[in-house]
Amino acid sequence: MADEGASPKEQLIESCRRNNPELLTTLLHHPPFHKHPKETAHFLNTTTDALGAGALHVAAQYGSYEVLDLILDQEGVEIDGRDRREGDTCLHKAVRYCNTLSPEEWADGKMVVDILVDAGCDPRIRNKAKLRPIDLVDPRNKDVRTALQHAEMAMTAGGDVVVEDDDEPNGPGSESD
Repeated sequence: MADEGASPKEQLIESCRRNNPELLTTLLHHPPFHKHPKETAHFLNTTTDALGAGALHVAAQYGSYEVLDLILDQEGVEIDGRDRREGDTCLHKAVRYCNTLSPEEWADGKMVVDILVDAGCDPRIRNKAKLRPIDLVDPRNKDVRTALQHAEMAMTAGGDVVVEDDDEPNGPGSESD
């Protein structure tokens, strides 16, 4: 019996572990997923690794930014699912990933947190240990802590938080010099 290669599930999890956007793109551009957003979303939302972590969890856990970007672009992807083991969301996993990095690499970890926050992940969700993602942040990593605090405030305010942009001294729409 000939070896038929890795299953779609194995390919998905591997692309998430190794930040391999080419593998994920190839997988999603072939049947049964090509031009079938509902099937693609179902596949991405229900596929888990042996420990019950979904694709977003695995990608966040390994800091796979490009793969996260591709997954988050898919219609119907559930962003606040919890893994079976810890009850972590992908945002919890991203913070745990940041904590494995040296301080010199924290900017890379913050990018992973930022992409998830920008996608709408809820930083207020608590895992099985009753911890929010911000509760897991290395106390020295002030940038990630601040990003999560702002995300929590925005979610609590219902998106009514206005962020000042200092780039335009005369305000938006002003053409004065």
